[in-house]
Amino acid sequence: MTPWLSRTVYRLQEAVLSRPTFAYWQELEQSQWLSRTEIEALQMRKLNVLLANAFVHSPWHAQRLREAGLESTVHAGGVALTDLPRLPTMNKRDARDHVEQLVWRDVPGGVSKYTTGGSSGEPLIFYFGRTRQASDAAGRMRARRWWGVEPGEREAYLWGAPVELNKTDRIKTLRDRLVNQLVLNAFAMSPARMDGYLDALQAWQPKCLYGYASSVALLAAHAESRRRTLHLPQLRVVCTTGEPLYPHQRELIARVFGAPVANEFGSRDIGFTAHEAPGGQMLLMSESHIIEVLDEAGQPVAPGEAGEAVITGLTSEAQPFIRYRTGDVMRLSGEPAAGGQGLHVIAEVTGRQTDFVVAA
Repeated sequence: MTPWLSRTVYRLQEAVLSRPTFAYWQELEQSQWLSRTEIEALQMRKLNVLLANAFVHSPWHAQRLREAGLESTVHAGGVALTDLPRLPTMNKRDARDHVEQLVWRDVPGGVSKYTTGGSSGEPLIFYFGRTRQASDAAGRMRARRWWGVEPGEREAYLWGAPVELNKTDRIKTLRDRLVNQLVLNAFAMSPARMDGYLDALQAWQPKCLYGYASSVALLAAHAESRRRTLHLPQLRVVCTTGEPLYPHQRELIARVFGAPVANEFGSRDIGFTAHEAPGGQMLLMSESHIIEVLDEAGQPVAPGEAGEAVITGLTSEAQPFIRYRTGDVMRLSGEPAAGGQGLHVIAEVTGRQTDFVVAA
């Protein structure tokens, strides 16, 4: 498929599903060039809309807003970013135990049910709406363009996929090809399969390779062990996600695939949150998220210090995540974005508060 035709198919798909992906993408292309002050004013406006909807449609949040003394301020649309810490934080247990008091089932476009992977030890069943889905997709489209990859150009995904395809899976595979996406199963990576993956990448000639950090590194190590020299002149960037990307993995991936590596930060429950830009800075998707970095006592850390990422999802109105303790440890940077955007900069994501190793 030509990029234009692939983009057209994708646009039609999003319209049929009532997802405002392309409209939000166009907004993001403009809003990233606002000043930091203007972006924070945009965050404040979106926060007031989120809180107003939460007050009406999420009884659990409504009670917390009342207890924080913010009811009248919410009704007046006058909540400032500095008012947000007046609300208590919420965690995964809150989101799980109070789901029926959180979810807005009649949100425009409807809700979809999702389950997290349980990397924190506690899988979470939650709901999200069309706006959240559009935010994730549009944010990735913008981030790809930082690296010279336009919507509709060829991408390859090293991602979870069923080994045996049923009718639904075959339809999805056809849809992937119509939007110029090749999906390789990251859950079945035997040496023989990885030989096939390398052949497929060589034939597909993607502009972007996207996948779990450890899976992409494993494929790169396999190519090196087989002494395979890949010729991917179209490849502009390898985007990794799902796990910390370690320096030795970054070096290996870049060397084998012959392209720069850009890491992504996010989660299933809070959504696509930040992406590495050329030059190495991790830029927050500030139009969709507010991040606070707190210490163990729930107080803001000093600038540049590490703490837990507490995130408010500004597009999470279907099941609001407001001051949500993610379990991720990070440091924020006071530097401006080197590319001229007004987006906030994440200095480092160091891992999770609790990581697990399961042995025999």
